[in-house]
Amino acid sequence: MIVVLKNGTPADEVTRISEGLRDSWGVTVEKSVGEHKVILGMIGDTSTIDRMQIQEFSPWIEQVLRVEKPFKRVSREFRYGEASEVVVPTANGDVYIGEQHPIVVVAGPCSVEHEEMIVETAKRVKAAGAKFLRGGAYKPRTSPYAFQGYGESALDLLAAAREATGLGIITELMDAADLPAVARVADVIQIGARNMQNFALLKKVGAQDKPVLLKRGMSATIDEWLMAAEYILAAGNPNVILCERGIRTFDTKYARNTLDLSVIPVLRSLTHLPIMIDPSHGTGKSEYVPSMAFAAIAAGTDALMIEVHPNPARALSDGPQSLTPEAFDRLAYEMSVIGKVTGRWAVPALLATV
Repeated sequence: MIVVLKNGTPADEVTRISEGLRDSWGVTVEKSVGEHKVILGMIGDTSTIDRMQIQEFSPWIEQVLRVEKPFKRVSREFRYGEASEVVVPTANGDVYIGEQHPIVVVAGPCSVEHEEMIVETAKRVKAAGAKFLRGGAYKPRTSPYAFQGYGESALDLLAAAREATGLGIITELMDAADLPAVARVADVIQIGARNMQNFALLKKVGAQDKPVLLKRGMSATIDEWLMAAEYILAAGNPNVILCERGIRTFDTKYARNTLDLSVIPVLRSLTHLPIMIDPSHGTGKSEYVPSMAFAAIAAGTDALMIEVHPNPARALSDGPQSLTPEAFDRLAYEMSVIGKVTGRWAVPALLATV
């Protein structure tokens, strides 16, 4: 259930109501401060609680509503219809991700290969307007014989790239044992598609305070995806970004996955969490990435993740879906044109001659 307080409710009254609800009904009470309202979420068994009893608890209570969705904290109802934002501190300043802010671009290679490669790629994507560098230190691969990433040593190379550019770092966590090392470097911790329902891992990242990028599982329904996010929020971390990266359907001949862009309006109606689209994994082919990036911007995404490699033909992983830095420069300019039409583009565009 959520308890919506009237505008101007004094802070001491908010505290009194919260403590009263907790003591009277044995629930956990979480406060959410929106743009216009203060909302108290009652977490626990509320099935037998009479809404009118709560309504009469204080004259500062405006409305009491039941959250019908199984994902309570993730539900848009939980914030009384308002969107949330994730704020990520970086060396270049705070980056805001959410539907009330300009679109954020994340770019970089699938895997960290060596220092020169990751630092130079970071410089190139920053010049084109990216706010974050993506790069895998630990790589989940279908084959046990495929390149698995360089592990902790690659984290040091990501740190070097951040030192050189000030970009925020997004990198994947696969094993809870690696969380301290990953959290030391990452500004946003990525949970990949294969770990979307690794509930023990979700609880671990929920118990720490770095923002979490939760990729949709390759065969996951929207409800399953949102319930995975609920695990993270239930553990205490409200800073979750949902990333659509393509799902597995019956046709894999022409594209690696089916990029589900219809998920953007669906998620907007269901959840307050920010949305990111990954057209690189979503298609698996670099030539399809621009079209899907344009479509994602038009559909209302909050962020984009795009793979960029200085020499895709020699990439140790996911070369076919990676753009060259030159292609990314062109894409950044073209995205800015569409982004300006939607009113959500603040990334500095390159010259029209690119």
